[in-house]
Amino acid sequence: MLLTIDNFDFKGKTVALRVDINSPIDPQNEIILDDARIRACSDTITELSNNGAKVVIMAHQSRPGKKDYTTLKSHAEILSKVLNKEVKYVDDMFGSHAESTIINMEDGDIVLLENVRFYAEEVLKDWKKWKDDTPKKQGKTLMIRKIHHLFDYFINDAFAAAHRAQPSLVGLAYYVPAIAGNVMYNEIKTLSKVLNNPEKPCVFVLGGAKADDSIEVIKNVLSGNIADKILISGIVANIFLLAKGYDIGDNKAVVESMGYLNQIEIAEQLIATYGDKIVFPIDVALNIDGERKEVDLNLNEKIEYPIYDMGSKTIELYNGHIKNAKTVVANGPAGVFENKNFIKGTEGILNSMAETDAFTIIGGGHLSAAAAVVGLDKKMDHISTGGGACIEFLAGKTLPVIKVLENSYNKYRQYGRNI
Repeated sequence: MLLTIDNFDFKGKTVALRVDINSPIDPQNEIILDDARIRACSDTITELSNNGAKVVIMAHQSRPGKKDYTTLKSHAEILSKVLNKEVKYVDDMFGSHAESTIINMEDGDIVLLENVRFYAEEVLKDWKKWKDDTPKKQGKTLMIRKIHHLFDYFINDAFAAAHRAQPSLVGLAYYVPAIAGNVMYNEIKTLSKVLNNPEKPCVFVLGGAKADDSIEVIKNVLSGNIADKILISGIVANIFLLAKGYDIGDNKAVVESMGYLNQIEIAEQLIATYGDKIVFPIDVALNIDGERKEVDLNLNEKIEYPIYDMGSKTIELYNGHIKNAKTVVANGPAGVFENKNFIKGTEGILNSMAETDAFTIIGGGHLSAAAAVVGLDKKMDHISTGGGACIEFLAGKTLPVIKVLENSYNKYRQYGRNI
């Protein structure tokens, strides 16, 4: 159970709103190339502002050392256009300038503070592990101690960062009620339905490069009898092909370079336990001097060239499983979709999802980008705003932000309304 923004009257209250508007940026001119995440959180901001809240937004952009690591000035400009209302950018987060700005806000005002990752405590370590004292530890950081007294509520709408436990994501919850924003609530509601009560048959389509995460998802949804079929592609498929004894040549070196050789034994165990629930490619597309050549997979034949996609026979095979499903969850592209010669598998999966009557979910990340490229994003029932957070949620892991929200419900539910 979660507290939501419908549970409280925010008129005249000052709320800290953590969002994820981390966006692709042209490093040459710092122009934001895709405002999808900015638009995604606009409903929450509008609802709060229209109901008389003083909305103080906290967010991050990239991380130190990256070319797109920059201020949030451009984000404030785009957000102002999206909301059709001024969003004041403050190039400070917990100093006197930020404090005076917040104190002098009027009802309905919206302020965007500086990139939280400009401050050492936010990036001091990779806060991903959940511990019961995590909110207290993060609440005691300087950046949170300096500003917590300014807020009546903390609203978290940053689902894409829900798998992290940095100060800006959980620290304020040590002092004030933590409430789920609209994006956060809808993500949790939709993904929980998939894990708790999916309409059957339920098919998971897993590819991409983050094979260890995908294999965690496979373990979770098969052991919990959530998925009826798992359709694999990408690096995930290469690992399972190795586990079945296929000689994929130098493609094994790619698996090794990504640190996934240890996943082969796990794949062997999954094959032994769940057998025909895991569906393998039957042909692949090889990159031979930049050209696409499809070959059937054969246990007695070595693959001599890089595997860049699944083949046409596999696309047809997977299409049948997707069209017969009632729920389809897909994460990760089937191949190197950025190359037009090897987008066929990814596009085939997306076309099948677009044409089925099943409830369809894309787990964010590269597959959502591919759906936009081929013009099928609007035909999906749900596209997650969080790549890493989504896949960890589907893997059954504890996400620190969600744990904080659940704990806050237990602590503060008597103070809300309509709960």
